[in-house]
Amino acid sequence: MRSLSNIFWLGTKELRSLFGDVVLIGLVIYSFTVAVISQAQSNSQELYHASIAVVDEDSSELSRRIIGAFLLPYFQPPVHITQAQIEPVMNSGRFTFVLDIPPNFERDVLAGHRPALQVNVDATAMVQAGLGSGYILQIIDTEIDWFLARAQTTPLSPVNLVTRIAFNPNVTTSWFESVMGIISSVTMLAIILAGAALVREREHGTMEHLLVMPLSPFEIAMSKIWANGLVIAAAVVIALYLVVQLVLGVPIAGSIPLFMVGVVLYLFFGTAVGLFLGTIARSMPQLGLLYILVAVPMNMLSGGATPVEAQPQWLSTIMKASPSTHFVSVAQAILYRGAGFDVVWPHFIAIAGIGALFLTLTIWRFRAAVTATGA
Repeated sequence: MRSLSNIFWLGTKELRSLFGDVVLIGLVIYSFTVAVISQAQSNSQELYHASIAVVDEDSSELSRRIIGAFLLPYFQPPVHITQAQIEPVMNSGRFTFVLDIPPNFERDVLAGHRPALQVNVDATAMVQAGLGSGYILQIIDTEIDWFLARAQTTPLSPVNLVTRIAFNPNVTTSWFESVMGIISSVTMLAIILAGAALVREREHGTMEHLLVMPLSPFEIAMSKIWANGLVIAAAVVIALYLVVQLVLGVPIAGSIPLFMVGVVLYLFFGTAVGLFLGTIARSMPQLGLLYILVAVPMNMLSGGATPVEAQPQWLSTIMKASPSTHFVSVAQAILYRGAGFDVVWPHFIAIAGIGALFLTLTIWRFRAAVTATGA
């Protein structure tokens, strides 16, 4: 009981020290608000409000059907221009796409000919240009097929392909990126806050004060882990309810309390990494450099940026030994697909087991470091 009391009161000291550091508190607030919103809205992978102009030289029913098929939110309302305006508006960057429908287009289609349509694309908007070209081709093909089927009573294909997109029916990037932004912030802050707590003790000369008190290195380490972990866990809850659901309008399919169990388990690993790096770094700049070497690859390869299955076999095998990979799987399963405990418990065990091993290593390293400091 005495040990638990020491851990509790040392943790409250850590909380007072953390809330007195304006820069770190500002980093926490920024990471779970502005950074999440920015990542969700600025990394769009779908077509949205693409500008398009149309040169309709046919003025037929088919051409009007094609033009009317370019709808919001994928395309802005098409603007009619003349053929002489194509080059000036493309050079000025006013439109990303310009569709030119030639004369007698409907007549040639009904006659069984293969008339050519011209689509001019401004590829300086690379993502929009690549996605929009595919959208335009699909829209034109669909409208022509339906027009021919109605005009010539041509039977439709006996095969009806229906695509069902589960969990994110509109393939909206923000639904994915917002949660992944929170996961990245959890990893970043768990490492930085725990590591900074140790470096701050060393820089302020208060580590020696702790060592002359009847405290064990285990108590000192665990106090930093629970205090910083509590701040991050509270920030995650606020970010999920206020930022993800309220501001961004992203639906959460599963149980947030169940997800928070995974967050707490993962924080033992993340803060242990921060303490481990804090025993190596002698200053905050050194801690920042070590963070880049450790956390950036861990975030990129854990499945948040690219699927683990798409990685080379040897790399995906290595990443399965990282709790960050299992944490991303837990987040996606619970928050996207509404999975329950019966689905995610193997990941919970993996996070807890690997995290406990690394926490043991960190405590051993921490004990060695503070003993050397005391000597």
